[in-house]
Amino acid sequence: MNDQAPRRRPARPAKPHRRPKKDPVRILAFEVLRAVDERDAYANLVLPPLLRKAREKAAAGKDGGASQDGGTGKNATGGNGGTGKDGGPGFDARDAALATELVYGTLRRQGTYDAIIAACVDRPLREVDPPVLDVLGLGAHQLLGTRIPSHAAVSATVELARVVLGDGRAKFVNAVLRKIAADDLDGWLEKVAPPYDADPEDHLAVVHSHPRWVVSALWDALGGGRAGIEDLLEADNERPEVTLVARPGRTTVDELMHAVGEDSGLPGRWSPYAVRLAEGGEPGALDAVRESRAGVQDEGSQLVAIALANAPLDGPDQRWLDGCAGPGGKAALLGALAAERGAALLAAEKQPHRARLVDRALAGNPGPYQVIAADGTRPPWREGVFDRVLVDVPCTGLGALRRRPEARWRRRPEDLDGFAPLQRGLLREALRSVRVGGVVGYATCSPHLAETRAVVDDVLKGRGGPAPTAELIDARPLMPGVPALGDGPDVQLWPHLHGTDAMYLALLRRTA
Repeated sequence: MNDQAPRRRPARPAKPHRRPKKDPVRILAFEVLRAVDERDAYANLVLPPLLRKAREKAAAGKDGGASQDGGTGKNATGGNGGTGKDGGPGFDARDAALATELVYGTLRRQGTYDAIIAACVDRPLREVDPPVLDVLGLGAHQLLGTRIPSHAAVSATVELARVVLGDGRAKFVNAVLRKIAADDLDGWLEKVAPPYDADPEDHLAVVHSHPRWVVSALWDALGGGRAGIEDLLEADNERPEVTLVARPGRTTVDELMHAVGEDSGLPGRWSPYAVRLAEGGEPGALDAVRESRAGVQDEGSQLVAIALANAPLDGPDQRWLDGCAGPGGKAALLGALAAERGAALLAAEKQPHRARLVDRALAGNPGPYQVIAADGTRPPWREGVFDRVLVDVPCTGLGALRRRPEARWRRRPEDLDGFAPLQRGLLREALRSVRVGGVVGYATCSPHLAETRAVVDDVLKGRGGPAPTAELIDARPLMPGVPALGDGPDVQLWPHLHGTDAMYLALLRRTA
């Protein structure tokens, strides 16, 4: 018998606490996602100033830093970083590209990633804190939507979680991401998306990361079978090109192409005033953009303004009106086109701060113009005084989901009811504002039938209130060379067919 007490193993020394590594690229991406979630901000407004601040901070040598992994996104490279003044790591173009990819990729694929994350946690997603979901979304995108190696994606995201969430919740993030890393995107979609034959709309909603009601609305507006709607939804998830407009009389496409550089600039597909930036670039660095001689404007928006300007007209062509002018892109192009003909433009915008943006966009216009803060549904001008009128009405913005992917998660079907009276009121007053024989352009950046043909049809038939008699003009010949414009007389542009936002245009001539 051995009475000796059993030996105790010596206690392992506690691991020293390691401070998490701060990765400025991922911290910046997380800050943008929080702003989108907490303040209903738009990423395209929040991200640029944060990138600019990060570059300035790195250049000053204060807290620059490159992403840990040097990973590469599908459309961006994140990386090794530049060098600050002190010889330390900086925040260079590759870091900015990775931060941009992380933000927009996570927002565009949020619906898909949420379905995958939900399959990896033991509670409903509504019970997971929003900041934790943002970190998990960033991790899921790196694992499933970029070429960043899995181990680097998990490690970098867990380090981010330690910085912004704390060690406890970082362990939860680590566990979930390791489950996600066990399969690729196609494998996960087979698990979380219902079969197409069982529920086509829900299948497309999960696979292409759109709310089901948006899938249904886009499908109704597009028509056709599965291939077309899948092409459209996929196009919504692609990063759009940056397109510039050379405002006539102020600069030319050739001058703008020269300023951009032959390697970076491409001519527009459809608009004679468009220049596409092949490699993204920073439009604000161009003198022509800073001086309002050119601007950033989707080609679809350019085509709408050009079509209204070129619509056939009987009688004088001296007074033009932009009745919903903010933030000023179409007004600036219309003002330049009006100036070429000796016409004057009145640009009206209800919100004073947006009216100031319009004034800035029109500054230096070669012809006469005036900018006023006015409500287009209660206009201060007399009836029948304008020859051409544009109303680009407020809408759900479902046609610009490529540029504002967060809008798909923010909008609700009931929003349509809120916009409906405003859209009809603006079109009715636009028809009153134009003289007999003059032309009104009704435009909206949404393909939803409730915001396009239903509005025009109701106003023409007097539903909801009397309106001057008008007839539709075929808008298709006013977009020469643009294919797949449908049966007319109105026009619906599409991202997957035209490479533009899904702009809608109906042209109406007042007849009595």
